[in-house]
Amino acid sequence: MRKLYFVPLLAAFVAVGCGDDNNPNQPSEITPTFQMNLLASNEVPTIVAPDPEATCAGTVTIRFNITRDASNAITAATVDFQGSITGCPTSTQITNAHIHEQVAGQNGSVKITAFTPTILSVPLVNGAGSFTRNGVPPDGTPPDLSVIQRILDNPSGFYFNIHSGGSTGHPGGVIRAQLVRTQ
Repeated sequence: MRKLYFVPLLAAFVAVGCGDDNNPNQPSEITPTFQMNLLASNEVPTIVAPDPEATCAGTVTIRFNITRDASNAITAATVDFQGSITGCPTSTQITNAHIHEQVAGQNGSVKITAFTPTILSVPLVNGAGSFTRNGVPPDGTPPDLSVIQRILDNPSGFYFNIHSGGSTGHPGGVIRAQLVRTQ
C-alpha cells in the first residue's frame, strides 16, 4: 500500500518540473550586473600626485536589462548606472561618463553614454557626489545591441570612466575601471 502514496507524489513532482518556466520558446530576461572601484591611477595617461585630481575615486554599479528571443539573441537592452565619486578637490567639475571598448592601459571609443552635461548634472559637494541614470540605450540609432553581447562575452575588454572639466580637469577621463561582472 505504501507504494500507492508514492505514485501521486512522483506525478506531482513531474508536473511541476514540466511547467512553462522551462519553455525554450518563451523570451527570457536577464540582468547582468557589473560593480567596479574607479581610480585615477587606472586612467590613461595615469593621473598621479601632484595632480590635484589624483585623489579622486569612486564606485559604479552597472545593470543590463536584457530581453532575448527564443533563439537567445538580444532583442532589446537598456543600461542602469548608479555611481559615487569621492576624494576630489572642491574645484572638480564632473562632465561625462561612458562605457568604452578597450583593454586596460589603452583608450577606446565610447559605446554607451551614461551621461553628458546636457543629460545629467553631477555636482560635487566637498569633492563628493553621486548619480543614477536608468534606462540608457546603447549608443547609436537604432541602439547597437551587439555592444551588449560583446560586453557579456568579454567584460575586461571594456571600461567605464568618468570625465572632469574645468581648468584643472581631465576631459579624457579622471577615474576609470575595467568592467567586472558580479552577477
